Amino acid sequence: MRVLAAMSGGVDSAVAAARAVDAGHDVVGVHLALSAKPGTLRTGSRGCCTIEDSHDARRAADILGIPFYIWDFAERFTEEVVETFVGEYAAGRTPNPCVTCNEKIKFEALLEKAMALGFDAVATGHYARLATVDGELELRRSADEGKDQSYVLASLTPEQLSHAMFPLGDSWKSDVRAEAEQRGLSVANKPDSHDICFIPDGDTKQFLENRLGQRPGQLVDAETGAVLGQHTGVHGFTVGQRKGLGIDAPATDGRPRYVLSLEPVSGTVKVGSSTGLGVDVIEADRAIWPSGRALEGPTECVVQVRAHGGIAEAVVEADGAHVSVQLREPLRGVAPGQVVVLYRPDAGAGDLVLGSAKISSTR
Repeated sequence: MRVLAAMSGGVDSAVAAARAVDAGHDVVGVHLALSAKPGTLRTGSRGCCTIEDSHDARRAADILGIPFYIWDFAERFTEEVVETFVGEYAAGRTPNPCVTCNEKIKFEALLEKAMALGFDAVATGHYARLATVDGELELRRSADEGKDQSYVLASLTPEQLSHAMFPLGDSWKSDVRAEAEQRGLSVANKPDSHDICFIPDGDTKQFLENRLGQRPGQLVDAETGAVLGQHTGVHGFTVGQRKGLGIDAPATDGRPRYVLSLEPVSGTVKVGSSTGLGVDVIEADRAIWPSGRALEGPTECVVQVRAHGGIAEAVVEADGAHVSVQLREPLRGVAPGQVVVLYRPDAGAGDLVLGSAKISSTR
């Protein structure tokens, strides 16, 4: 096949591209320029789309002997990822920009352009598995569950997955680094990227305030209704947050307070004890079924609400694009705006991704 290898400049995408070459495909490498001012993005171990990352990707492509290009997706990245991120926080929700980036940039914008240019598939360095069972394509967890990225890929459609390749799905990260070393790839020991690439200093609160300005409101005790303090905007908080609340006095029981809920219209941030964080029911919308099969009737699942962690057994029911999740045991710190991913346990072949949806409310 003609394969477009998305090369971020890290070890995973470099080895994924190398394996696509070894498989006999006609491979072209491409690095996505996601910022009009790449110097403002994180560098070193925290980068994923900086100038130095583009150089690392180019060097890897040279060693593999494949053509290499840089595609400018900065405008679309700003519109689809950054502006969505800001808007979600302004509305009192907690988005995951990596989920949005995978959905809107790597597997919508990139795949759309690749198909227009005659490519058959896009290969990435994600840790996830694709398998065809009874003629249907399935998305599953990777062999290395510690690096599994099926959570951030669960919003992809069957059509998008049919043109995707994840060559690292059956591998462990340590083996990928060893392979990169054997291939002479300079990124073999490059640290993984972390955090949000478009917030250079990691100060999300200040980043949002620079774009949204100050929107003063009150910090209120969820149990008594007492006003405990003032804040400069609900966008500076997320459900489950403990630090940086700006409240001097501890709770009546002497224990820390946590953010329990956000009310963007009134500007109210309600806080309380950790016991108030437990969630038994999750309501979610915009359901996507990667296999093309929606759930029929109450279904026993394992659900995950964060890229790493936040996992529990549940009974899930779907009604069109709406999903209702009844947890078998409470989860803490579940916030509207997050994505809930539904899995069917299958230890032998990797848990099967049944679907995903965006959390609208909890109780």
